[in-house]
Amino acid sequence: MTNEKHSISFIYKMLAGLVLFVCMFIAACVFGAAETTVKDVWLALTSNVKSDTTLMLREIRIPREVAAIFVGGALAVSGAIMQGLTRNPLADPGILGLTAGANAALAIALALIPSANYFVLTIACFIGAAAGTLMVFGIGAIKRGGFSPLRIVLAGAAVSAFLYAIADGVGIYFKLSKNISMWTAGGMIGTTWKQLSIIVPFIVIGILISLLLSRQLTILSLSEEVAVGLGQNTRKIKTILFIVIILLAGASVALVGNMAFIGLMVPHIVRAIVGTDYRFIIPMSAITGATFMLFADTVGRTIHAPYETPVVAIVATLGLPFFLIIVRKGGNTFS
Repeated sequence: MTNEKHSISFIYKMLAGLVLFVCMFIAACVFGAAETTVKDVWLALTSNVKSDTTLMLREIRIPREVAAIFVGGALAVSGAIMQGLTRNPLADPGILGLTAGANAALAIALALIPSANYFVLTIACFIGAAAGTLMVFGIGAIKRGGFSPLRIVLAGAAVSAFLYAIADGVGIYFKLSKNISMWTAGGMIGTTWKQLSIIVPFIVIGILISLLLSRQLTILSLSEEVAVGLGQNTRKIKTILFIVIILLAGASVALVGNMAFIGLMVPHIVRAIVGTDYRFIIPMSAITGATFMLFADTVGRTIHAPYETPVVAIVATLGLPFFLIIVRKGGNTFS
């Protein structure tokens, strides 16, 4: 009976989240340097009217906001999975080396394969994210008990600095610094429907797999011994979930560049709302992450219009205090 009540309660919370998400999407499409109305947005989405405003919305603003939706959802879900798998409240793709690895791989791919298309660059980002993850957890496992939250965060910071240095070095040596910076600056400027058609399927597949494994992740997040006792093949589940994290983080970097703290903040906010069951955390994280990213992009476009404030700066401004609060609490929420 308690589980049934919890499920009903979650449905109401999810509906509230969806309403907030829809309102934020409409606001993101309406507000910006170019003035538009809700009617313009409706016409752009539902009709073939070809005015300057509807064309601007269809080809520039709406693709950008769709990118914000999927990247926000992907980073939030990947952060939630990382926190559950490692039982580390400080886990985040941007902090633990995934985005830095994808960034470095993207720089190397641009240097070595100048004619690479968007799909090839996306695959490079997946490989880089995997390499960054292996480096961080490899360093964390050098000593016994190495997977403590503090040690993993320190390893992530060191690996991230090293990989960012590689990306900068490649950019300087091959005279590609400007191109690499444009790719990895952390924003949705210039997002096209073609890019979305390549990236979105990876993100959708990753989120669907995480939903299918959410029950197993809930048990893993509590205790690996209990998971084994219940007959789970923990190695197989962990491998699949790490692949999902790499898919989500790599796709996000390929689309918008480096973006830290979303995967840290959103799962913590969501747990305060829905509890510790990942059957509820993952879908709510996807919606909340998408809403947050829409909000950050809208603020970045409007706070100093017609000039843009980088979205990564908005996210970092909100995320760094959140990170420090968690550290101050001891970082032992899941320990």
